[in-house]
Amino acid sequence: MRNLFSKYIVIGICLIFSGKSFSQSPQTLSQISLFLNDAALYSDKYITPATDAAVYQSSAGWMSSAKKRKLFAVTLGIYGNAFLVPKRDRSFEIKNSDFSFFTIQNANSEPISSASVPSTLGNDDHYYLVGQIDNNNQIKLESPKGVNQESIVYPYLQGSISLWKGFEVVGKYSTKVKLKRGEYQVYGFGLKHNFSQYISSLTKHKINLAVLFAFSKEDISFDFLDTYTSYGNLGINKITGKVETCQFQISASKEWKKFELMLSSITNKSDFKYFLTGEKGQIEEVIPVQYILNEKLKVIYKTKFNSIWEISGRYQFNKFYVQSCVAFGKFVNTNLSVQYEF
Repeated sequence: MRNLFSKYIVIGICLIFSGKSFSQSPQTLSQISLFLNDAALYSDKYITPATDAAVYQSSAGWMSSAKKRKLFAVTLGIYGNAFLVPKRDRSFEIKNSDFSFFTIQNANSEPISSASVPSTLGNDDHYYLVGQIDNNNQIKLESPKGVNQESIVYPYLQGSISLWKGFEVVGKYSTKVKLKRGEYQVYGFGLKHNFSQYISSLTKHKINLAVLFAFSKEDISFDFLDTYTSYGNLGINKITGKVETCQFQISASKEWKKFELMLSSITNKSDFKYFLTGEKGQIEEVIPVQYILNEKLKVIYKTKFNSIWEISGRYQFNKFYVQSCVAFGKFVNTNLSVQYEF
């Protein structure tokens, strides 16, 4: 793979030299490499807050009840999820010393030494990242903006069917939800098991204990860096984070007639990968920028563990249930659903 990567760079640069009036010098090669390195560095700082938040959004509301259900009971629900955007993750600091290629300009195109720029969860402020190749070919990129929302709200569907011996299969799915300058989607499945059924003193007092294992995928995309240059359109206008999360949850609940109060402890492991997924730019005719940057983004792939608490309340109206839950830890995520049990 490394040899293939180097081959693409060499071919691309040779094509650039043959089609553009660039000086064939080691300095040119170095500047192109530094530009790609800076773009990868900015990608990491910009999108990481959103992918971290996506884990909390996908982790919430998996278990609607800790009690054992009747065999083949089916529950379907419509869920509304609201993630509260924390102020600390809405921006990040950049300095000229962070970059090897770019320097920073404010919205009036005046040079500055540092700036607090929006992350994916941030506001509409913007700055410019400016660099030169061969001293006569300027690259000027407008910094990407954030969702500029106090909360991120989206709907999804979730259903479950109870099986033998207290097991229950759960699935959740959302279509691609449009955000300001982005999209979000989550889907996955889980397996729950009630084990308070083995302790008669707990069932006698309507105390329920259950565990759940779940696997989910979250895809989140945002508008990213793009502009027209003497090289043509760069084609780095969309960045996507793909997250795979494995979750273990243990829950305890207490029933009072038609109301159930549940407390859960959630531990999950998430693998994060990042890709440029927008339409390829005109520059691809001479150098595969998107491919090269996607190779560089592999350096910022990561794995994270989270510990989350969740508290929920569920009330029954005949065969309908209304449930609200709050998950909290590094972030706060709320969830409201209406469910029907067949």
